[in-house]
Amino acid sequence: MRIDAYADPGAPDRRGGWRYLAWLVRRQWPRCLAGAVLASVWMVLLAATPYLMARAVDHGLEPGDMGALAGWTGAMVAVGAVNAWLGMMRHRTMTKVRMDANFRTVKVVVGQATRLGAALRAQVGTGEVVTIGVGDVQTVSTSLTAVGPGVGAVVAYAAVGGLMLSVSVRLALVVLLGVPLLGVVLGPLMGRLQGRETEYRERQSVLTARIGDLAGGLRVLNGLGGKGLVADAFRRDSGRLREQGYRVGAVTSWIQALGVGLPVLFLALVTWLGARLAAQGQISVGELVSVYGYVVALGWPVAFLIEMGHQLSRGVVAARRVVAFLRLEPEPDTGTRDAPAEPSVLYDPASGVRVSPGRLTAIVASRPSDATGILDRLGRYAPSDAVWGDVPLADIPLTQIRSRILVADPEADLFAGTLSEVMGGPDTGLRGAGRADVGLRRVGATSDDAPALGEQPTGADGTPRLTAAIHAAAAEDIVRTLPDGLGTRVAAQGRDLSGGQRQRIRLARALLTDPEVLLAAEPTSALDAHTEAAVADRLKHARRGRTTVLAATSPLLLDRADVVHHLVDGKVAATGTHRELLDTEPEYRALVARDDAEDTADAADAADAGVTESAPNAANAEEGEPAR
Repeated sequence: MRIDAYADPGAPDRRGGWRYLAWLVRRQWPRCLAGAVLASVWMVLLAATPYLMARAVDHGLEPGDMGALAGWTGAMVAVGAVNAWLGMMRHRTMTKVRMDANFRTVKVVVGQATRLGAALRAQVGTGEVVTIGVGDVQTVSTSLTAVGPGVGAVVAYAAVGGLMLSVSVRLALVVLLGVPLLGVVLGPLMGRLQGRETEYRERQSVLTARIGDLAGGLRVLNGLGGKGLVADAFRRDSGRLREQGYRVGAVTSWIQALGVGLPVLFLALVTWLGARLAAQGQISVGELVSVYGYVVALGWPVAFLIEMGHQLSRGVVAARRVVAFLRLEPEPDTGTRDAPAEPSVLYDPASGVRVSPGRLTAIVASRPSDATGILDRLGRYAPSDAVWGDVPLADIPLTQIRSRILVADPEADLFAGTLSEVMGGPDTGLRGAGRADVGLRRVGATSDDAPALGEQPTGADGTPRLTAAIHAAAAEDIVRTLPDGLGTRVAAQGRDLSGGQRQRIRLARALLTDPEVLLAAEPTSALDAHTEAAVADRLKHARRGRTTVLAATSPLLLDRADVVHHLVDGKVAATGTHRELLDTEPEYRALVARDDAEDTADAADAADAGVTESAPNAANAEEGEPAR
């Protein structure tokens, strides 16, 4: 039975941790059954070895019958060879069980994350998702390796008990009662382990989320002088997690120690009783040897039973966390009315913002959250009474909204891959040609030399449209400076790029989708004045005939907008062009005026000279960050 990593994982049982583990077993029951059979035969044959040894002693060695001795010895060799093969097949089968459970759980977790979409971050933290996807998935899959050996251990335990009955009822009772006694001793420890493990996993997810936040904001914290303060807090949280890990380790060590020590005491007790019976003549020397061999062979089933309890205790904790994640539900989509067939006005009653179709609209607010809140409402990422045309957004199916309205998050994730793949375009596979492909815009060219993005002809591989999106985002220099152009591999979240480069790549990706309505928050906040001026000119041209809404305070962007809404306390206080508002609204003028007149003058000079292709800006690059 081959493992298909891309097959449909099926519908998981989300009623609890134990039920989820049982579902994983049912999804591959033939393989689990094969593992149980192989483990059972393997462990029973371990117990057969001392039986054959007792026969060799009693019927061959003691009476001096060399033929019988050779026969029984040959049987022992044959059983050992078969058992070696069975052990190998058992291990291989249970490895497949573990890998199937791993792939299946990863697929259901990733599928759930995809299904939740934008609602994911609102319901669960990034650290929790990472901990589930890395730690809990591995723990769940590992726990299933105990299924086959666990069943085999029970079968072997019963088989050894039956063989001991043929030797001595007293010894058989000691053996049969010994393992339940082990369960009574270890049971409370298993329950304690589950509690400690649950708390440890929760603390681990919180710390993982904090690591992600630190990685993304370390440069800002350093600039504000808060790096030491955050480092101290992280050190304290890390110390608490370490202490919790010690507690988990303490319980685990007791379980493992008792799992090794108790069977040894058990072996000593049975051997002592067997020796007394042999000395009293109640059993033969061969039977004494077999009793010792049975108890030694019983060590494997006992060890597997203890390991099974340990692994399942940890596995059910991890499975409960997986199930809790799978129970999350996206916001219900109750839309039943179609979106307007033609481009229509978007209106947000809460703020009074009205967005006319086919125009570049800017929203300026003293509180950035007011402006981004409007974008969320117009993109239906937050509940509102916003309307599109004459249809409330809440009444439109979400799939229709997502296919026509795009909210470009300034911190949107960048996945690892080639630069072309990160931008959402084709993987050209080009190296030198990848750089030339986006180097078509000559220095001194203007945005009018290229058609709007919606008018850009697209080849079979989509490359011309990708070229237009890169040009509109003033990102040609990024491609030219990378060693393999569009084929250069980029790390996850663009960690090997500067902040300005990441922002332009996100903008190019948004433009490449060419949505009917584009809602973007501060798309040029990390750019220098030269590059920002180029983006402002190109963005307006690339989105010609399309509806674009920008939440921004940059004068370079606002000057290109067709209409600007000035918000005070979340409400529209004034509407007009950028220059009209500068003349009539003192609050607006104070909000958007820049202190650095030199940058503004430089940007104006660049615009007058027709420079639309930005060069790396080493002078304005942040300390410790590549020039952008």
